[in-house]
Amino acid sequence: MKGRSLLRGLARYVAPARTFAPHARQLAPVIASAPPSHIWRSLIPFLPAKSSGHISPTILTRKFSSAAVTGVALGAVKEAVPLVVAGDAAQKKVAGWLFGCSGWVFSMVVLGGVTRLTRSGLSMTDWKFTGGLPPLSADEWEAEFAKYQDSPEYRRINKGMSLEDFKFIYWMEYAHRMWGRGLGLVFAGPFAYYIAKGYITRPLGLRLSVLMAMGAGQGFVGWWMVKSGLEEPETEYAQPRVSPYRLAAHLTSAFVIYSGLFWTALSVAMPEPPSAANQLMLDASRRIRKLALPVAGLVGLTAISGAFVAGNDAGHAYNTFPKMGDTWVPDGLLEMKPFIRNFFENTATVQMDHRILALTTLSSIGLLWLAARRLPLNPAVKTLLDATLGMAALQVTLGISTLLMYVPVSLGSAHQAGALTLFTVVLALLHTLRRPSPAGLKALSNSFAVAGCRKVL
Repeated sequence: MKGRSLLRGLARYVAPARTFAPHARQLAPVIASAPPSHIWRSLIPFLPAKSSGHISPTILTRKFSSAAVTGVALGAVKEAVPLVVAGDAAQKKVAGWLFGCSGWVFSMVVLGGVTRLTRSGLSMTDWKFTGGLPPLSADEWEAEFAKYQDSPEYRRINKGMSLEDFKFIYWMEYAHRMWGRGLGLVFAGPFAYYIAKGYITRPLGLRLSVLMAMGAGQGFVGWWMVKSGLEEPETEYAQPRVSPYRLAAHLTSAFVIYSGLFWTALSVAMPEPPSAANQLMLDASRRIRKLALPVAGLVGLTAISGAFVAGNDAGHAYNTFPKMGDTWVPDGLLEMKPFIRNFFENTATVQMDHRILALTTLSSIGLLWLAARRLPLNPAVKTLLDATLGMAALQVTLGISTLLMYVPVSLGSAHQAGALTLFTVVLALLHTLRRPSPAGLKALSNSFAVAGCRKVL
C-alpha cells in the first residue's frame, strides 16, 4: 500500500509535466522548484525522519530528481524537432535513405568532374529530360558520331577522332546523365512510400519537396551549361568549352542540393546536438559556432572559385608553386575590361584567386582548431575539428600536386572529391555545434540545475 501511495504522490507532480507538452513545439516543464506542500505530505512516510516532520526540499531533490527530471528532460529532447514520426525504426529508415541519396549526389559530383577532365561533356549534342537508350547498332553509332562531327569541339580539337575514341567519351557523358536520372528514381520512390506510411512530417515533406524540385532543375542547368560549349567560339583561336559562369552555376547548384540532403539526413538522425555536460561546454560550443560559420563560408567560396579555374582551363597554366611561373605576380593579372571580368575570365587572376583562397581557408581552419584546443567542447566536436584540419591540409596538398603534374584525370578528380569531402566535414561540424531547440535548452538547463544541486549536497 505504501508503494502505491508513493507512486501516486510522484504521479501527481510529474504527470502534469508530461501532459503539458503533447506536441513537439511545447516546452516540457521540469522540476525547478520544490513540489507543493500537499505533495510533500503524501511522501512523508517514505522519507527519512531527519527534520521532525519537516521535509527538506533538498532531500527530495536528491532522491527523486534523478529519475523524474531526467525522464522529462529526455522526453523533451527527443520530441524537440519531430521530422520523422512512427518510432525509432522509421527514423533510422528515413535517415539511412537520406544519407544514401547524399552519397549518390556526392558520386554525381565526382563523376561530373571525371566527365569534364576527359573532355566528354560535349559528346552528346542533344538532351531529353527523361533520357533515352544509347546507340545499339553500328548505324546508330555512326549517326551519333556524325552529330558530334558537326560540333565546334570536333572541328577544332578532336578532328580525325576514331569512332572507338568517340564511344569512350560518349559513354562517360551518358553515364553521368543517366546516373542523375537514377537518383531521381531513388529519391522519389522511397519519398512517396514514406509519405504513404505516415513517417514524414509536414516540415520534412516540404523541405524534401524543394530538394526534389532542385534536383530536377539540375538537369536543365546541366544542359544549359553544355549548350554553351556547342556554340561557335568568338574567335578562330579560342577553344570551344562551356561557359565558366554556367559551369560554376552547375557546381554550386550541386553543392546546394548535397548540403540540403546531408543536413536533413543529420537532422533526422540527430534531432538535437550532443548534450552539454555543463554550462561551460554549452558556452564553448556557442563561441566556436560563431567562428566556424565564416570558415564554412570560406570553404564554399574556395570551392566555387575552383569551378572558374576549371571553366577557364586555368589549371593548365602557371604549373609551378608557390610562384606563378617565374614571378610571384604574373603579367596581365588585371588587364581585362571591365575590371570585374578578371576575377571570372582572366586565367592568371582566376588561378591566383584560387591559390589565395585555398591558403586562407587552410590558415583559418588552423586558427579555428587552435582556438578550440583549450575549450571544454564535446568530444564529437573535437573529433570533427581534427578531421576538418586534416582534410583541409590534404586538399591543399592535392591541389598543389594537381597543378604541378598538369592536371591528370586521377588527381583532378581526387581534388574535386576532396573539396566536397571537406565541405561535408564542415557541415557535420556546424550541425554538431548548432544551437539546441528551446525544448532542448530547457532540458539542459534543468539538468544543469540538478547537477548543481547534487554538487551542493
